[in-house]
Amino acid sequence: MDRLFAKFANATARAAGSPYAFILCVLLVVIWAATGPMFHYSETWQLIINTGTTIITFLMVFVIQNSQNRDGHALQTKLDELIRSSNAEDEFMGIEKLTDKELEVLHARCEAAAKSYQVNLDKMRGEREKRSRAKTSHHHHAGREADQS
Repeated sequence: MDRLFAKFANATARAAGSPYAFILCVLLVVIWAATGPMFHYSETWQLIINTGTTIITFLMVFVIQNSQNRDGHALQTKLDELIRSSNAEDEFMGIEKLTDKELEVLHARCEAAAKSYQVNLDKMRGEREKRSRAKTSHHHHAGREADQS
C-alpha cells in the first residue's frame, strides 16, 4: 500500500506541477467563466467551480504533503550520511528532532564558530597583504638603489 501510494503521489505531484496542468486549469476556468451567461450566473454554475476546486485542493494537500515528507526524509538521510562519513561533528545528525530552543543554541554555537573562523581568515589575509606590500616596497626600494649606483 505504501509503495503504491508513493508512486501515485509522485506521479500526481509531478503532473500537477507541470505547465500542461496549469494551462488545463486556466482553460477550465476560462470555459467555466464563458458559460456564465448561458447559465445566467446561477448558484449552481458558481457551485460547480467552488466544489470542484475545493475537492481538488483538499486531495492535493495530502498528495503534495506526502511527496514533500518523503523528499525531506530522503534529503535528511543523505545529509546524515554525509555528516557521518565526514569529519563533521556527529552531534549534527538528527538535529531536526530537537526543540526550537535546542536548535537556537546549536545555531548560535555554529555562528560563533563561523565568526571566529572569519576573524582568523581576515587576520591571515591582512598579514599576507602586509608581506606582499613589504616585498613590493623592498623590491621597489632596491630597484631605486640599483638605479642610483
